[in-house]
Amino acid sequence: MKYDFIQEYCLSKKGAEEDYKREWDAIRYAVCGKMFALVGNDGAGNPIISVKHKPEYGIELREKYSEIVAGYYLNKTHWSSMSLSGNVPEEVLKKMLDDSYELIFNSLSKKVQTEMMNK
Repeated sequence: MKYDFIQEYCLSKKGAEEDYKREWDAIRYAVCGKMFALVGNDGAGNPIISVKHKPEYGIELREKYSEIVAGYYLNKTHWSSMSLSGNVPEEVLKKMLDDSYELIFNSLSKKVQTEMMNK
């Protein structure tokens, strides 16, 4: 896989966990059970990653990169999916993952955030 850093990068984030969702045939990265990234395949069997984002950032990404589309089987406003066989720069994908994680982390209670940061 071109973006072979995904697993290590996602799991390097505070409180991040990985699990395999058999019913989706996909690997999910989550914080406190809230997903921030999903690695699987589209309907044609092509590898993709889906990440959460602010709506305006998703529009910007989809306009700039043909390999990034509205979330595959996810909320099309708040999620985008990216082909893992495309040519999106690694830095862009890392920023997408950072932003997605931050959105999820910030949605947690302040108590949970503090506990996670102190581990």
